[in-house]
Amino acid sequence: MDLSMDLVLQELTKRIFPICENFLVINQFVESRSHFRYGLVNHAFAAALRAFLLDYQAMVAQLEHQFRLGKLSLQGLWFFCQPMMGSVQALATVIQKVSTNYLTGSAVLNLLQAQAAAMAGDNTVRSLLEKMIHHASSAYLCILERWVYEGIIDDPYGEFFIAENKSLQKESLTQDYDAKYWQQRYSLKEGIPSFLTNAADKILTTGKYLNVMRECGHSVQVPLSETSKLTNFGSNHHYLECINTAYDFASSELLNLLKKKYDLIGKLRSLKHYFLLDQGDFLVHFMDMARDELLKKPDEISVEKLQSLLDLALRTSVAAADPFHEDLTCCVERSSLLNRLGTLKDLEGIMNSLVAPLNFLDISDSAVNTSDHTETLNLTGLETFTLSYKVQWPLSLVISRKALTKYQLIFRLLFHCNHVHRQLCAAWQVHQGARYLNKMGTTLARSSLLCRSMLKFINSLLHYLTFEVLEPNWHVMSDRLQTAKSIDEVMRCHDNFLGRCLQECLFLVPQLLKGIEKLKLICLQYSAAVQWLVPSLFIPDVDYMDRKKRVEKSKAGRSTHRGHRLKLAAENASATDTVIKFEKEFNTELQSLGPILSRSSQADPYLSQLAQLLLGTRNDI
Repeated sequence: MDLSMDLVLQELTKRIFPICENFLVINQFVESRSHFRYGLVNHAFAAALRAFLLDYQAMVAQLEHQFRLGKLSLQGLWFFCQPMMGSVQALATVIQKVSTNYLTGSAVLNLLQAQAAAMAGDNTVRSLLEKMIHHASSAYLCILERWVYEGIIDDPYGEFFIAENKSLQKESLTQDYDAKYWQQRYSLKEGIPSFLTNAADKILTTGKYLNVMRECGHSVQVPLSETSKLTNFGSNHHYLECINTAYDFASSELLNLLKKKYDLIGKLRSLKHYFLLDQGDFLVHFMDMARDELLKKPDEISVEKLQSLLDLALRTSVAAADPFHEDLTCCVERSSLLNRLGTLKDLEGIMNSLVAPLNFLDISDSAVNTSDHTETLNLTGLETFTLSYKVQWPLSLVISRKALTKYQLIFRLLFHCNHVHRQLCAAWQVHQGARYLNKMGTTLARSSLLCRSMLKFINSLLHYLTFEVLEPNWHVMSDRLQTAKSIDEVMRCHDNFLGRCLQECLFLVPQLLKGIEKLKLICLQYSAAVQWLVPSLFIPDVDYMDRKKRVEKSKAGRSTHRGHRLKLAAENASATDTVIKFEKEFNTELQSLGPILSRSSQADPYLSQLAQLLLGTRNDI
């Protein structure tokens, strides 16, 4: 600038220079950001800026024409540049921030929106920025439109706010307990456009639903019309209506696909039949046929043999009418139920509570050391047997490995309770065989009363698990599934059902569960001991009568009779001590549950019913 100029003209010239500097900034941005490597949004923004510069250059050409005609003064130049000053300055400010921070995609759109909001008092500049937003977002909306209408991410430059993790495969749902496929295969990234923030979750879910259907081979696309095009995100919020329509369509289509084609409700009902023993007649047949195999140690069990016996039991029971019974398989765990719980870190508090879980192999306090007639129970197939189930995609979204593992925990508890019940029933039958002796007030009567108390305990436990926990919770879930509007709602209902069942089946109250397991062990040891206890109490007396007649015919009969009486007395005393020891252990363990149940039922009301049932058992003893 010529310093000899008048100071007024110098000041006026300084005011005009910024528009030239801003033009250079905008022009440089247009030239550099016209390449696709900077993203589709920057490319569209640069194209809109190029159109704006054409208007600017047209104005400059007109001013130059006036200058050549000698009709343009410096004051006139300033007057004609005034309308462009604010617009060019605003655009240059945005461009400098974009260039300095290397912004792309949604970050550019958010910056433009923020700048437009800041210019609320200047309608001309605000309208220009809104026009820039409209053009810059067109490419972004094309990506969004393909996602919510087809479930496809067409994002070559990583600008979209939804990321796809291709390393996560749907097969992991049936293999990995901690599978993150549904949560992380598609997920939200940082930098969501501000105009889509409130609808981001719904957008993500819509595309996920469409993806599931596409991976099922189900050709589906949201019906399109002229009004469903995502052309802009104006103040009329038409784009939100389009997103909601796409979500409703994808949600209903996927839910109908799972319910009708894949019979989701039928599958869940089938799981209830087998894992929750809703139809337990097959289990009776199976336990009768597989008894010898289940008595073996886990490493010695032939799973193939168990599977063939299970198939036979299914074919000869009402389960044969279930179209899904062939999906049922069996397996043998390598650890006890409590130890298995200790490996499931997602169950709240279970890991810390089971630091030293009860071991079926070492219950020295309750073991009865009476000759060779009783021995501590080893971990066998009866404690480790469980069922499994073949689940195909897309049902694995609902019946995942995690869900199936929770079903297995409940089944193992029910299965072992039924085993204990069968053993106690066998012990009760042994007692019934001795009723003709009518030995009231004797050790036999005492043992019979103990057996009845144990049966009442296990019956009460089974009643609680079945009719107070599983059935009510199942009906609640079933009712909610009928009104569910999306597959996510179905998964939440199913997960809540399993969570409630685990909680109310005492899996999250390890102190109680340990006590229950110890009581079952005492019952098993007692039922095994009954096989020799009861005969020792009454069969020797019959032998004694026969021997007495022979003794009377022998001169040496008196000494033989005296020795036999001493032997019988020793055997009866041993049997009596054993019954008393079992009775004491059972009563002590059952009574120890009273305070725990009383305290726990105050915080967890569902335990009040169990407390009434078990404490009623205690009062009968």
